[in-house]
Amino acid sequence: MAFTDVRAGNLALHVGDNPSDVMSRRDGLERATGIAPGSLRFMEQVHGTSVALMEADSPAPVADAMVSHGLPLAVMVADCIPVVLVGQAPGGPVLAAVHAGRPGIARGIIPAAVERMRAQGASGILAWLGPSICGACYEVPNGLRDEVAAEVPASWSSTSWGTPGLDLPAGARSQLERADVVVEYAGPCTLENEELFSYRRNNRTGRFAGLVWTHG
Repeated sequence: MAFTDVRAGNLALHVGDNPSDVMSRRDGLERATGIAPGSLRFMEQVHGTSVALMEADSPAPVADAMVSHGLPLAVMVADCIPVVLVGQAPGGPVLAAVHAGRPGIARGIIPAAVERMRAQGASGILAWLGPSICGACYEVPNGLRDEVAAEVPASWSSTSWGTPGLDLPAGARSQLERADVVVEYAGPCTLENEELFSYRRNNRTGRFAGLVWTHG
């Protein structure tokens, strides 16, 4: 697994970038990681709860999580959490990539992805939470904080300047722990780190990616 930064450039097709440049960067990412050309799968993320089971011939799904039996997966973000997961099944590794923003955390996209992995026979699931906006920086209206925290209490937060906030990484961690998934890593804050794209910092910005793949 890996998380890119601004050095890999924008990897999203929906932010007004030249599509051929984006595809060239994606090709370069496959070469740099040793992923087979054309095998890395992206999704059209919509802040929903759909989890797509990916096969070698599957088109890019409209979904916010993908699960595969070893097929390389990617999730794109610029403040949301890129979550990648790995489990083991009798037939080999089961992988997942999850786009976990505020709506997805509240609606349970992470537990849904874990459930789909287990339906594919996965056990011993491990999770890596990539860089995302932190609870000290993610300001929201008080009512929205209460609404999300009613579903995911660990997400309740205050910003460093004392206003209502949401701690999405804490919320994600609580959901994973409740699902008996071990969290191996949690990344830094995107807004505070100039080496990462941040929608809250720049509004018109690119997207970096979380990747999960196997070798051999």
